[in-house]
Amino acid sequence: MNQAVPRTLSEPELSLVRESEPAALRDLTEDELLDLHTRVRRARSKHLKVYRRGAALTVGQTGGRGSAYARNQKARDKAEVFESLLARVSRQVAVAARRSSDELRRERLADARADRSAGPAVDPAGSGPAEVPSTKVRRVRTSGGVKKDASSRSMGARRQAARDAR
Repeated sequence: MNQAVPRTLSEPELSLVRESEPAALRDLTEDELLDLHTRVRRARSKHLKVYRRGAALTVGQTGGRGSAYARNQKARDKAEVFESLLARVSRQVAVAARRSSDELRRERLADARADRSAGPAVDPAGSGPAEVPSTKVRRVRTSGGVKKDASSRSMGARRQAARDAR
């Protein structure tokens, strides 16, 4: 960050910069990170608008974009600061989201393993009739064979991958 830029930031903007430092981001929860991300994105959008509007006015006054470029440096620097803050916070949000996703996956798998049983549940009182498994044969429609179906699916996947690569 340019050394002159922090002097041009207001106190709320400076506090946003301080909250977005890597050490401060590590202590935040996912919800707090999302809240910070929203605030930084709003600040970035604000400064980007200010920069673009000022640049448009300056171009009209000076008669060209080249000569107008230097006059709008302060607004451009502020927008750049908030752009880099947004990138930093976004990366941390992604890390937190991945962490919570992994935790949920582990919990779900642990629950599934705990619910696994050795066989059908036995009614200890024997009060109800036992369930009779269905004798109806479930038919799977194929085009002539398991290998042929698998080959057809893989060809479709290859075609889709080729389209996606374009």
